[in-house]
Amino acid sequence: MHDRKGENGSESTKGPDRRAFLKAAGLAGAALVLGRPDSLAQNPAPERIATNVADALKIPRTRFSLPGLYPGRVVESRAADVPAAGGMSGTERVSMLFEKGLEALTGRSADASFGLFFSPDDVVGIKVNPVGAGLISTRPETVETVIAWLARNGLPKSNIVIWDRFDYMLKDAGFTQERFPGVAIEGLQTMDEAAAEGKKADHSGWRLPDGTHVSAGRFDPDRFYWADVEAEKDDATLNQHVFNGRHSYFGKLVTSRLTKIINIPVFKNCGNGISMATKNIAYGSICNTGRLHKPLFFDVCVEVPAFPVIRDKLVLNVTDGLNGQYDGGPEAAAAFIWPMNTLFIGTDPFAMDSVCHGIMVARRKAMGVTVNEHPRFTEYFRHAERLGLGVTDPGRREHIRLEV
Repeated sequence: MHDRKGENGSESTKGPDRRAFLKAAGLAGAALVLGRPDSLAQNPAPERIATNVADALKIPRTRFSLPGLYPGRVVESRAADVPAAGGMSGTERVSMLFEKGLEALTGRSADASFGLFFSPDDVVGIKVNPVGAGLISTRPETVETVIAWLARNGLPKSNIVIWDRFDYMLKDAGFTQERFPGVAIEGLQTMDEAAAEGKKADHSGWRLPDGTHVSAGRFDPDRFYWADVEAEKDDATLNQHVFNGRHSYFGKLVTSRLTKIINIPVFKNCGNGISMATKNIAYGSICNTGRLHKPLFFDVCVEVPAFPVIRDKLVLNVTDGLNGQYDGGPEAAAAFIWPMNTLFIGTDPFAMDSVCHGIMVARRKAMGVTVNEHPRFTEYFRHAERLGLGVTDPGRREHIRLEV
């Protein structure tokens, strides 16, 4: 069954902070870590701020470059009875959702589809979203399903890396060596939680004697997203963002080690927008993002993936909609979580986000949440089309719905 439909933007109420230390740090601290376009509705940017995205667009593309092998095609794979808890039965059912969805995307069996995207020599990074651990973070069952598919088709587990920007969040969300033996689990950076919480004045947990961040060496000084917005110079900003200034450097894991990326975000709102495929990969791949949230929140979701280190490596997106959250995001807000029992699968993250945005708006309206349908909340989809990164026009996009 194929369904084509249009979407509109949304405006959210604010949800609770993700962790106690962020509550202690206040809403500004939460925004630094997680990112919300909280003030966008009141203070839209008068004009596009200068960035270096034009440099990225000059670099020749490959056959894997976004929007990928299946531009504009999004498969919504849904079941009525995905178990809410973990366990083998849950993983098996999620595996069926994934494999049937992949088959609908490619027109081949799941195992035959592997060779379209990967070879056994690839080093594959699985980008998860651990925010809202245990409630609305990427489900370990979903990641287990993808890893089992990769390994069954000849990719060594030693060539797989589960990753996110912040190392401590991965453990919180269940991504541990005990659950994922043989697979690397890495954060692009560390952050001193006690210092962020204000529990200690000693900053040696994140700052070296020469004043630099302990994670500075994990970022690539030659590959960066530049935007004409200056970061704050205080310790709290540097602790959470590694660098300040106008450069946001890509993690060396992304630039130097990974040859392919699978993006597994979560179905949830993010203030006035959504926090799904494009936000997960864009804000999770670079440092020094706090300065970008207010003036460039949605542009970052387009322009960071325009760089070859993402554009040419991101070959598959699997939005985890086993649970969805329609308000209070990107932090977990239990009152707004509901069982969707769905995976969204595609190579084009912008097409996927445009489909999911429409579903999110419909859910919010159905639940009586105030929805702002101003086009500024969906302009980034059109920006992506102009840059040749995605197919988001409902008249050209293909939305395939499966009942598994």
